[in-house]
Amino acid sequence: MGRGRQGRRRFWRWRRNPLRRRADVAEAWVVLAVWVLVVVGGATVGLVAAQATATTLDRQRTDRHSVRAVLLADVPRPASGKWSSGDKDLAKVRWKAPDGSTRVDRTLVTTGLRAGTRVVVWEDGRGTLVTEPPSPAEATLEAAVMGGFAALALAGSVCAAGAVVRRRLDQRRMAGWDREWDLVGPKWGHRTG
Repeated sequence: MGRGRQGRRRFWRWRRNPLRRRADVAEAWVVLAVWVLVVVGGATVGLVAAQATATTLDRQRTDRHSVRAVLLADVPRPASGKWSSGDKDLAKVRWKAPDGSTRVDRTLVTTGLRAGTRVVVWEDGRGTLVTEPPSPAEATLEAAVMGGFAALALAGSVCAAGAVVRRRLDQRRMAGWDREWDLVGPKWGHRTG
């Protein structure tokens, strides 16, 4: 018995009821639409964004390749004395492009290296220096994060729009109650305030 009553209470805005207002039905449909858009739209947008990110990162992995370059100047360690093996600094390097020409450009290299040291740099198909592409695991993680952010962005905007609509419906209900009270209140006698 308890479940039947709870089910009836849950969907009271759609039931026939003399106290039900149009604003109640509209609010019920707004809440339903918000939930459907958040669940279905969020999942769809998240999957599309994740797939687009994964495709872009896969393209980067296939387009970019590593080449050996020679460091043209020393890259000193930071003077502060605090440094780690992952510290990097901009330095000039020389390498051979895919067309056979010698190129010189600046790129990030590990600090503490001497001129003449061979380093690995990444270039695209045109021979332009680029950053190292993400590994498959990093690409998967980045695609998942981007998909999650896209889903959350959609969910947030849909919930905000739903809240604005529900607030407007509440304002209309309150205005209706004020009008009805102005009609009924004087019949009750003396009003305070």
